[in-house]
Amino acid sequence: MQIKKLFSSAFIGTLIFFMVGCNETSTTKDVSELSEEELMELAKGIHERVMTLDTHCDINTSNFTEEKNYTQDLETQVTLPKMEDGGLDVAWFIVYTGQGDLTEEGYAAAYENAMDKFTAIHRLCEEIAPDRIGLATTSEEARKIYAEGKKVAMIGIENGYPVGTDISNVKKFYDLGGRYMSLSHNGHSQLCDSNTGEADSVWMHNGVSELGKEVIKEMNKWGMMIDVSHPSKKSMKDMIELSEAPIIASHSSARALCNHSRNLDDEQLMWMKENGGVVQTVAFSSYVNTEKHEAFNEKTQEVIDQLAAEQDFKRLSWGEVRELGQEEREAYIAKYREIRKMAEPKIEELKAEIEPVNISDFVDHIDYLVEKIGLDHVGISSDFDGGGGIDGWSDASETFNVTLELVRRGYTEEQISQLWSGNLLRVLDEVQAVAQKLQAKES
Repeated sequence: MQIKKLFSSAFIGTLIFFMVGCNETSTTKDVSELSEEELMELAKGIHERVMTLDTHCDINTSNFTEEKNYTQDLETQVTLPKMEDGGLDVAWFIVYTGQGDLTEEGYAAAYENAMDKFTAIHRLCEEIAPDRIGLATTSEEARKIYAEGKKVAMIGIENGYPVGTDISNVKKFYDLGGRYMSLSHNGHSQLCDSNTGEADSVWMHNGVSELGKEVIKEMNKWGMMIDVSHPSKKSMKDMIELSEAPIIASHSSARALCNHSRNLDDEQLMWMKENGGVVQTVAFSSYVNTEKHEAFNEKTQEVIDQLAAEQDFKRLSWGEVRELGQEEREAYIAKYREIRKMAEPKIEELKAEIEPVNISDFVDHIDYLVEKIGLDHVGISSDFDGGGGIDGWSDASETFNVTLELVRRGYTEEQISQLWSGNLLRVLDEVQAVAQKLQAKES
């Protein structure tokens, strides 16, 4: 049953005054007076009307073929059926490349990997399911495709490693639809240091490299958003100083609530606010609440390990999986998902004993970010199919639950619309406006 069809327009019309134009205190009070049924009905209507956008959904190119693709109900966390069932309107599909050697051979392999993923995304939108999903490169295009009743694909690049030492690749990736890029991932790239340097205090560039500075200029020139979710704190500071346009953190949460190097501390959050950027709060369990994640994960892995041992399957850490070659990684993930599915009944039983990281924990981060830097600078992301997912938002089919929790906490429809898509698309517009000015100066 599709979430976006489950509401009564007449009923919503009588309730919407609770949510629009009220201050935060009165809104919260009004919502608290609603019954659970009324709250659900109100949330369904809001979810139907706002354009929901998730800035980080990883992909596996083996799922973008004629025989096997996102029109089918695959085991992946994101597919078209799951997006339709949960009311997820816009998915930023990710051109991810793991960090490898900083050599010509390494750059060539990274470039090939990136091009393979660009091709896969275009194939989905242009050949496999053009009647159900379209590729957008601007906020205007995204809203047009959404208004046509189709799902929207946008493209983010995770790790600038495939750029190699040729900055003209920035324009190539832009022309293929890339609208944001992080300059590093797990491990220092040729462009900047990664947050992973915190573990051993070993840095390669002490921030952004000279080549990275040139890449930032190119990104500004063509209108590609700079993503700071994986680069180091010093790299982030450099990027803000160097960039002529606002930046984004495509999938990071608040470090004050969860002390993980992938999250942003209060100083970084204030930099984001002053820069005019946006932090896309991420539903990655261990970045939301490490303690709860580890406690529940320990019990979960005991169940999975027991089944894995029976099938002679060795479980790896997510970091180890990332380092596998593409074919090995795909085979490992497929087998792991098979075992995980077998373990689901027992894992579900565990929730009665120990609470997993859930929607409430996730929205705690949104609340914190809104209070710290203002609603205009906060958004939402999942990191689905890249390790993301929490109890209640474990795949795209459960997207409505995020809206429901936001409504429960008293956010208005206008505020929820900003969080889901308005803020991110506003930054994209501003970045593209800067690009137009820079290009005009050169003409």
